[in-house]
Amino acid sequence: MIIRETLPNGIKLVAQQMSSFRSVSMGIWAGAGSVYETEKEAGISHFIEHMVFKGTESRTAADIASEMDGIGGSLNAFTAKECTCFYAKVLGENIDLAADILSDMVCSPKLDNEDMGREKGVVCEEILMLEDDPEDLAHENLCRVIYGDTPLASPILGTEETVRAFTREDILRYMDKRYIPSNMVFSCAGNFNIDELRSVLSDKFCRRGGGDKPPMPKSAIIEGRSFRPVEKDIEQMHICLGFPGFGSDEKGRFPLLVLNNALGGSMSSRLFQKIREEHGMAYSVYSYPTSYADTGYFTLYAGTGEKQAAAVTELMLEEIANIRKNGITEAEFARSKQQLKGSYILGLESTSSRNSAIGKGELMRGRVDTDEELIGRIEAVSMDDVMEIIPIVTDTGRMACSAVGRGRNMDKVGKVFEQA
Repeated sequence: MIIRETLPNGIKLVAQQMSSFRSVSMGIWAGAGSVYETEKEAGISHFIEHMVFKGTESRTAADIASEMDGIGGSLNAFTAKECTCFYAKVLGENIDLAADILSDMVCSPKLDNEDMGREKGVVCEEILMLEDDPEDLAHENLCRVIYGDTPLASPILGTEETVRAFTREDILRYMDKRYIPSNMVFSCAGNFNIDELRSVLSDKFCRRGGGDKPPMPKSAIIEGRSFRPVEKDIEQMHICLGFPGFGSDEKGRFPLLVLNNALGGSMSSRLFQKIREEHGMAYSVYSYPTSYADTGYFTLYAGTGEKQAAAVTELMLEEIANIRKNGITEAEFARSKQQLKGSYILGLESTSSRNSAIGKGELMRGRVDTDEELIGRIEAVSMDDVMEIIPIVTDTGRMACSAVGRGRNMDKVGKVFEQA
């Protein structure tokens, strides 16, 4: 059973009791991410994620680590385009301490100026590390191409310039806008006592600020086609092709998941079998859909030697053309649905994945789908549903390409893209 309620302090609680487990996973979700940031705030959501681990008004960073280690638990966080999440996993008997630590970090971070100076250096190194990872850079570059000058194009990490300029006042001002009860969710999944959880959160969770949840900024995929190369002195070429997709609540989302498994989402997929197994032209080749609140896109990726990059791009586009013309087979359809259903059911065997699903669902969509509802949506996808979305997600007239590599072979990839 899923519990959904708003506590007296204004925070939304969503929880699912899973009595067959001994562990419990929990998270604090905030509607804070790169889509909400101004140009000067670029990267501030991610920087705040780092800073809350540096200590609170009552705990040092060492205290936080020691208390979590003392109960054998784990503590971490991540920042995405549309949200930030701080999460922990512990034994059910330690839910009070874990919820206390998370609440303390998010509600009462110390934000010491010396700590900020050191952490700015850490985050700037993280920005440079992304620039040195050509595969990650290719994906990030594709997102920027696809969303043009709309909010989703903004990088999560920000820039060295913006990060170096952050002040304590900037952080407090941003948290007062985004870290308010109406814009936050506490999620929990596993073996726990709900009354104990309510008591801890009511006593410990106290974020200042009020008002309604701020609206989500709108983003849209660019019209037309765009090719964006990034010159890097590396041996391989990293190629991403991007197409229109679907938002998290749009009808085409589940048919696209089925199509993705057939095209590049598994080892039995067309891209893997043709490019890696038949031609031996790439070690890593795959596809995946990305869904945001009201938009999404579909990506094909391959990492290959620079001399064969153009040929690999041609092979990817050939599969797109083939699917656009002929669709997928009944065997591919049946296998893809079963793979999707199996991977989801296996995910239910983890309190972490269930905690993530219910927390994000409550924050982003204001609702939580049950396990039965999600499995039902997968089972309800028909071949006609898949065929209906194919013209959208294989539309070469609205295709983007990101390539990271060097030399004239980059130009050859661009030429293949232009002629598709």
